[in-house]
Amino acid sequence: MIEELVASDALAAAALWTLVGLTRPWNDPVADFTRAVQGATSTVLGLRGDNELVGTVMVGSDGHRGWVYYLAVRPALQGSGLGALLMSSAETWLVERGVEKVQLMVRHTSEEVLGFYEHLDYEVADVRVLAKWISPNT
Repeated sequence: MIEELVASDALAAAALWTLVGLTRPWNDPVADFTRAVQGATSTVLGLRGDNELVGTVMVGSDGHRGWVYYLAVRPALQGSGLGALLMSSAETWLVERGVEKVQLMVRHTSEEVLGFYEHLDYEVADVRVLAKWISPNT
């Protein structure tokens, strides 16, 4: 059963994200998790197996579009359909909040990940993502 995770799940989620290679040195995954579960327009959905976190997806809305981050499934369970189930749950979460479009970012070097999303009917959008660090801590 997929459920909304709570603050006490932060370390388990961060460990899973690290295990599957989603974390980067400049992003604190625990802080990312905490912001999402404390936010009014975001959450982290999780799936447990044998009392351990086996899958997650962070989902939220910016008021215009839905966004998905940190889709993760334990390596031993990848290819079992859990990733698709988590994405479907994230899409349902957004639809229930009136969101009509969902977007996500995939690193251009992640061909296998791109194939997964294409299988779920996601398509490459003709846009470029621009970024700028604005925090004095980065």
